Amino acid sequence: MYEALRKSIERKIPLTDEEWKIIAGKAEFIKLKKNEFMQIQDSNNSYEGFILKGAFKTYILNENGTESVIFFSFENEWMCDLESFYHQKPTKYNIKAIEDSEILVITKSNKTLLFKEVPKLIQFHIMMVERANIAIQERLLDVLNKTSKQRYLDFIQRYPHKTQTINNKNLSSYLGVSHEFLSKIKKRI
Repeated sequence: MYEALRKSIERKIPLTDEEWKIIAGKAEFIKLKKNEFMQIQDSNNSYEGFILKGAFKTYILNENGTESVIFFSFENEWMCDLESFYHQKPTKYNIKAIEDSEILVITKSNKTLLFKEVPKLIQFHIMMVERANIAIQERLLDVLNKTSKQRYLDFIQRYPHKTQTINNKNLSSYLGVSHEFLSKIKKRI
């Protein structure tokens, strides 16, 4: 069951069987049904999660009650509210399953223990943080420089197998357009 996590780590750093046992012992398996939360905005509960199966949206709930979807996360991807996790601050985002999902989570205290017990994980951690920063920068540049249609085309090219999973409400929020405008984009393609 945890094999996908091991493969993800070993794409960047090699692990011995003993190191892997230590890592697997610190991870917790969680099943979430569609619409269940991994994290709720403004809470003190934050995990780093690796998705074995399913899909999630990371979003904020605005003062007027509307959602702004910032990211989607899918199988074999990591998800985390970085500031909350690393600095133990209240969470800024909701992370919600958009389909039945299975994830492995780790707490900050267990990750700290892993760094002591398997020091080479620090190298993996640095690569993960670098990748997260790049993803955030790319998302910001996309929002600032690309049209809604370009962002939609990029999304369906990157995640062709997930376009049916994400409903128009979530996708339009992610793209920053109305449902009607998203429908027009889809009809033109």
